[in-house]
Amino acid sequence: MAAFERISVIGLGYVGLPTAATIAARGVRVLGVDIRPDVVERINSGRTHIMEPDLDIVVSSVVSTGMLTAATQPEPCDAFIVAVPTPVFENNSPDMRAVQGAIAAIAPVLARGNLIIIESTSPVGTTQRAADQLRALRSDLTFPDEASERSDVMVAYCPERILPGNTLRELTDNARLVGGLDKRSADRAQELYSIFAKGDIHKTEASVAEMAKVTENAFRDVNIAFANELSLICEAAGIDPWKVIKLANLHPRVNILSPGPGVGGHCIPVDPWFIVHAQPDLSRMIRTAREVNVAKEQHVVQRIRRAAERFRDPRIALLGLSYKPNVDDLRESPALHITEKLLNTDTGEIYVVDPHVKAAPPSIAGEPRMHFVGLQDALKEADIVVLLVQHDQFRDLDRRLLSEKILIDTVGVLR
Repeated sequence: MAAFERISVIGLGYVGLPTAATIAARGVRVLGVDIRPDVVERINSGRTHIMEPDLDIVVSSVVSTGMLTAATQPEPCDAFIVAVPTPVFENNSPDMRAVQGAIAAIAPVLARGNLIIIESTSPVGTTQRAADQLRALRSDLTFPDEASERSDVMVAYCPERILPGNTLRELTDNARLVGGLDKRSADRAQELYSIFAKGDIHKTEASVAEMAKVTENAFRDVNIAFANELSLICEAAGIDPWKVIKLANLHPRVNILSPGPGVGGHCIPVDPWFIVHAQPDLSRMIRTAREVNVAKEQHVVQRIRRAAERFRDPRIALLGLSYKPNVDDLRESPALHITEKLLNTDTGEIYVVDPHVKAAPPSIAGEPRMHFVGLQDALKEADIVVLLVQHDQFRDLDRRLLSEKILIDTVGVLR
């Protein structure tokens, strides 16, 4: 088939914007679409709204050359990549409204020969349901499930596999899964990713690719839950869990992860619920892992509150807000959840520090007992210091500054 002349990326967040910029940097015109006018305006001025190493340089370059433009509505293109959020509702069932909204927005501009790719992490069956939705909206076109290998529009599922803080390299270097509703769709999707991907591209069925993606993150969640549960057991026994893990990992077939205050990010805290929701009677370990990791946050809160009981007017420094080291990403962050929970109690004054977050997020901003300050100010004021994120600035902290304070190190860096 003909080369891609113009590709649209729907959703310009942590996945969509780097993807759009990377494709544009390879000489293919890209239209980025986002429902947030402020994001569109910022990108069209050559600036980014997320912190990611070197992304600002790439975006500025491709916008200045006209290879990347942004808009709030889709326009005719050769291919459409859907990279919108897929969170869960309060009952942990999948919230697919953003994907459905993106498909509905694409439908009016679809033409014969177009390719639609869903990158958003999704429950099994999402790609098929997208085809069903499109068929209801565009009865003049055929789709792979009804006209295999000869449909007007091709549809595939190709999950992202990137790590915030290293996105641009992982976009190009990581292996990719390409799951088509038919072979022709998978082949065409492989052509698209070959524009920029250096890693191997593995073709399969859409449902297999969907299941593989959620499996990856459920596997990681289970392994983290083992470490977090072990840390609770060790703490109850008065044993340093990091020493235990270090020695246990000397076994050639043991590789226990490090415990922490919970699990954050856009994938691991969410994706296992897609499996549990689909097969609740069969996914007992996956569900338990999720519950263990969520409960770890509350355990940290209770540990802080017990320490605070030693002081008449406790002052607590919380070091870190983001979900992982050296990024500003707050999505599902255990550190932020712990901060919110503490502020919902009467546990003293809270001094919040994060060198990568420019301002206190809305969920805690304006709280009268919350002070968003620099590291030195927090350490000067605090009776209790709680390390929640392994930012480099905290790893290099002078231990002498903590000598007269209670230290709660949830990530095992300053113990």
